[in-house]
Amino acid sequence: MALLCAVAVRAQHKKALVGGTLIDGYGGQPLHNSVILIEGEKIVAVGQVGSLAIPPDAEVISTEGMSVLPGLWDMHVHLMINGHSDYAYWDKTYPPLLEKVIMPASAHQLLMAGITSARDLGGPLKESLVVRDATNRGELPGPTMYVSGPFIQHKPYPGTEAFRWGVNGEKDARAKVKKLADAGVDCIKLIDQDQMTMTEVLAVVDEAHKHNLPVVAHSHRPEEIRRGLKAGVDCFEHTGLSSAPEYPPDIIAMIRERTAQMNLGPMFWTPTVEGLYNYEYVRDNPEELDNDSWHLDLPDSVIADIKASIAHPGQLPYFQLTPVRKPTLERKVKQLKESGLVLLIGTDSGIPTKFHSQSTWHELDVWVNEFGFDAMYAIKAATYWPAVAMGVEQEVGTITPGKYADIIAVKGDVLRYINLLSDVDIVIKHGKRYK
Repeated sequence: MALLCAVAVRAQHKKALVGGTLIDGYGGQPLHNSVILIEGEKIVAVGQVGSLAIPPDAEVISTEGMSVLPGLWDMHVHLMINGHSDYAYWDKTYPPLLEKVIMPASAHQLLMAGITSARDLGGPLKESLVVRDATNRGELPGPTMYVSGPFIQHKPYPGTEAFRWGVNGEKDARAKVKKLADAGVDCIKLIDQDQMTMTEVLAVVDEAHKHNLPVVAHSHRPEEIRRGLKAGVDCFEHTGLSSAPEYPPDIIAMIRERTAQMNLGPMFWTPTVEGLYNYEYVRDNPEELDNDSWHLDLPDSVIADIKASIAHPGQLPYFQLTPVRKPTLERKVKQLKESGLVLLIGTDSGIPTKFHSQSTWHELDVWVNEFGFDAMYAIKAATYWPAVAMGVEQEVGTITPGKYADIIAVKGDVLRYINLLSDVDIVIKHGKRYK
């Protein structure tokens, strides 16, 4: 009996995805009639039907008629918020539920949308680490999480002190970053650096790099970008909260100078455009907000609270300047792309009316169907390049033997119809099938 049980366990740990068109994440030609063999958490072989033998004890999962690709990354999420329109109210009301309810629900929603890795940029330290570690150990369903913990900035906004840490001078800046590093965060999130002294900004970045932590910085305002570039920030976030029609020439020149320095490696930027770009559509077609995928794991009372807060999307203060800003987004993103840096898929998921279950595919859709980006370029920005940015490209980001089996599949051809990712059919993370 014990021998039979051992054989059964081994069989359960072997999987074969058979028949689909493989988009491996590197950006090359797709592989038709693909076979992907998984044993335990890892990919052990990749080939084609007829040339790669399928072990007789493997669970065969048909991917016929499907696009098969690496699990997606979302490089800018906020697990602590879920689309509610009133931040001040949310921050006052829901901290007791963040660790056990809100953040786990956000993580689960991301995973069900095909997001197998995500970077959480701004949250209370303890809760961020607890939820990250639980999802990364497989105790909670969610992506492999990379977290920054609290924002680092000049002064926290009233009522946000639990997840925004102010700095006062170089010594304090270094101490705050060291505290985060010692706690075990994966990156440092810098915001409003144009309100800090340059000495403080340099101290934050230098101290983070001493601890081998990348620095991710807000880039809404020109001076935020200039200071981040001077300090050596690794990845910039956003494009949209300025209504200027394009980036100033000196900033583009600074970016080009940085991207020309091959010895420094790629420079990364996460535009997070869909929240702004799609606002007017959501305002005029609010039925989209009734998609119940964002209800997953949230109590009825929280769902009702969020619904009430976004019942009149056209009246939300958060978006009133968006119609002015939207026309600038495409030009700015294309300026960035042409400057030689690497764009990453990220969404600001969790902001008003933007849910973890839908934001990532919306971002891909805007890139491809509105901005005209090649679908393979966009997919690589959601698979291979995020893994490189976080220094884990040897473990995830592509479908390659030896890497973790983070794989999704969707019926149809995503290279022609990117919005098929709105309904992912198969989700596998570290070899375990979740959907």
